Amino acid sequence: MKQDIQPKYVKVTFQCACGESFTGGTAKAGVKEGDIIKLEVCNKCHPFFTGEQKLVDTEGRVDKFKKKFKINK
Repeated sequence: MKQDIQPKYVKVTFQCACGESFTGGTAKAGVKEGDIIKLEVCNKCHPFFTGEQKLVDTEGRVDKFKKKFKINK
């Protein structure tokens, strides 16, 4: 069995778009100790945990869909 082929587990800070930040760990290749990983949603702002329904649309997919099928409010 090959030795030292697994990526190292390092502590990083996760920072959400809502402003929440927390520390955790990752084994993702290329990430160094103390890096900041940006998130779009976390448990503080995710609709499943908050009970609020909202659209998380980062690439304009909803607008593109509405335009394609001519859906108006």
